[in-house]
Formats: sequence, C-alpha cells, structure tokens
Amino acid sequence: MIFDTDIFIWAQRGNVKAAKCLEGASTRLLSIQTYMELLQGAQNKEQHAYIKDFLAEFNFEILSLTENIGHRAAIYIEEYSLSSGLRAGDAIIAATATEHHFELMTSNVKHFRTIRDLKLKPFKP
Repeated sequence: MIFDTDIFIWAQRGNVKAAKCLEGASTRLLSIQTYMELLQGAQNKEQHAYIKDFLAEFNFEILSLTENIGHRAAIYIEEYSLSSGLRAGDAIIAATATEHHFELMTSNVKHFRTIRDLKLKPFKP
C-alpha cells in the first residue's frame, strides 16, 4: 500500500483511524513526493527528525522518482490537469502507485479519481 501525504497528516493530528491504517499495513510505501511534502511541512529540525524516525521505526520504504514514473506523471498532467485540476505533486504520487502496481490510500479521492489506471483505497477520517 502506498500512502498519500494526507494520511500521515491525519495521524500526526491524532486521528486514531489513520494511525491504525499506517501501523496495520503489511507493506508500507510512500512516494518520494510524499516524503518531500512531509519534510516541507515541518516547522523545525525536531519535526524533521520526528518524521524520519517515524518512517524508519515503521519500516516505510520511500519509492524513488524513476524515468517511468516521471513520464507517466507528465502524461497524467497532460490528460487531467485542465479537466480536473490535477497538480504535479499528486501526478507523481499517482504515477508512483501505478508504476509499482499498488493501491493508493488517500482521503483526497477527488484529487485522483479521474486517473483511470490508478487503484484507490479511500480513507474517511
């Protein structure tokens, strides 16, 4: 399972349901885009350390940006940005999930629902 950034944010805010989803997953993956978004949202070095420690403690694997992921994300932008407002970060996250044949858990289904080949697992906080 690949987790969208919002799942981590829900867990950080104390949402027990989100925390259980993260803890209970047999495979814990995230896109490099999600990793960068989490670090970017930190307000200080302690929060950076907390994010890195949390990901290491729960054995999250960060999936790199590859040429195929970049190409697929660009195609998603061409196909969906005008019609549904797909943003570059979400395109990279979706392309990562699709390239690796994993479901993407997100509470922001509206960001991704137009992408035909993406498998979504909706999260309701």
